[in-house]
Amino acid sequence: MANLISGGPSIVAIGGGNGLSAILRGLKLYTRNLTAIVTVADDGGGSGMLREDLGMPPPGDIRNCMEALANAEPLMQQLLSYRFTEGRLAGQAFGNLLLAALDGVSDSFDQAVARMSEVMAITGRILPVTNSNVQLEATFENGTSVCGESKIFAFKKAQDCRIHHVRLLPERPPALPAALDAIRQAEIILLGPGSLYTSVIPNLLVEGVADAIQESKALKIYVCNIMTQDGETEGMTAADHVAALLEHGGAGLIDMCLCNNASVSAGLLERYSAEDAEPMQVSRRDIELLGVEVVSRPLTDESSHFARHSGIKVAEAVLELHRQRASTKIF
Repeated sequence: MANLISGGPSIVAIGGGNGLSAILRGLKLYTRNLTAIVTVADDGGGSGMLREDLGMPPPGDIRNCMEALANAEPLMQQLLSYRFTEGRLAGQAFGNLLLAALDGVSDSFDQAVARMSEVMAITGRILPVTNSNVQLEATFENGTSVCGESKIFAFKKAQDCRIHHVRLLPERPPALPAALDAIRQAEIILLGPGSLYTSVIPNLLVEGVADAIQESKALKIYVCNIMTQDGETEGMTAADHVAALLEHGGAGLIDMCLCNNASVSAGLLERYSAEDAEPMQVSRRDIELLGVEVVSRPLTDESSHFARHSGIKVAEAVLELHRQRASTKIF
């Protein structure tokens, strides 16, 4: 069982979706100096509806992180994750609506997030990577492209080829200054886990973010996914993931790739196989040829019905690696 460390190392976790929120649940048990920097490129589901109707950045990934870091009363946490089941609000999360309301009475989206963070008494901070209203465009190896994060899955399946690169529209939107400051002050920077092209890489396309990570003296770790992802990274290896990060974010972006070496149950493998997903193939040699160290640990959440990371196992592995590097001064 994890023990809460008063203070703790300064950690910045960058990403979005379920992957980021999963590791935040573990990290908050070990440090209060925790900042989540969250993508705002989502345009699907309830977030997409609010984005289209109100012209605000999508609240969904922010809300997921809020749920992970909240220390509010149980009823308030239950309200945050509640989804309406009927009427025009069917499928919409109350937490999204609360953040939309706070955005309406705040000067900026990041201020709305800060106010909601106070209401939920979260551990650490949650920062949108930018306040800009951005769209994600994916270009495929056959030269075709599609605009809109929610359209990438179906478009990729139809094209039946890999994503070549992604970009934000408008390109290079300004980063939230607080996000850049957090990166500069961090002792540990984590990228992932999560959807490579739609949750992790979009953060690197915001002006100044990749440069700040490259220039940082922190221990920089990519937490590699346990499985490939249908409609996004089918057939890609861990080395392919690292290469895509470096192609979008530049050399020096990461020091280390943290991979899972625990087996996935036969039942889960069968289910994921039906979705064109498979366990991530890790070649130490291929990753090291990219100038990135490889570390493997058992990272799966055995209580989950999905092949997901255990936040506690990731936190323990990351802190162990940081202690080792701090004692040898090797980063």
